[in-house]
Amino acid sequence: MKPLQCHDAWEQRKLAELATFTKGAGYSKSDLKESGTPVVLYGRLYTKYETVIHDVDTFVDAKDGSIYSRGGEVVVPASGETAEDIAIASVLEKSGILIGGDLNIIHPCNRLEPVFLAISISNGEPHVDMARRAQGKSVVHLHNEDLSRIELQYPEIEEQQKISQCFLNLDHLITLHQRKGYGLKTYENRSIHYGTF
Repeated sequence: MKPLQCHDAWEQRKLAELATFTKGAGYSKSDLKESGTPVVLYGRLYTKYETVIHDVDTFVDAKDGSIYSRGGEVVVPASGETAEDIAIASVLEKSGILIGGDLNIIHPCNRLEPVFLAISISNGEPHVDMARRAQGKSVVHLHNEDLSRIELQYPEIEEQQKISQCFLNLDHLITLHQRKGYGLKTYENRSIHYGTF
């Protein structure tokens, strides 16, 4: 793999200048069904975090007034137990997925690559800024208005894409090693159970 080369200076803008914001609506864990319309609920970002959500395995019966993904949205929890918990983001890759309540939705402009934005929110200076803006004690809240004030540094779109691909490659590698580790642990447990060791 070639090393990344930075040719252009990074810009800094408030997220309000680079995106529009909406909010998910109308669904909670109690609405889940065996089959139906795929839905993303805010709990997914805690229990099964992924930088990019490729597939959804939770379903509901669609209601009037629902919010559907168009593909490329960045979703951020609107509430959680700690400020650090909710200062995370994922990209919804596909269109036609319902976006449940308690999720802030960021629609980045064409100057922002969605994966780059999600990575920046989850790991960079915007993560610290968002955690600082979260409000509440037993449950903390983060609103789209808070997100719009986040300062974001970003390079040209081509460089954002390269950075995003590097992070996605690392994510993939980590996942492979976790699966391998799980496989070894399962093998070890079976061996101990059957007296192989």
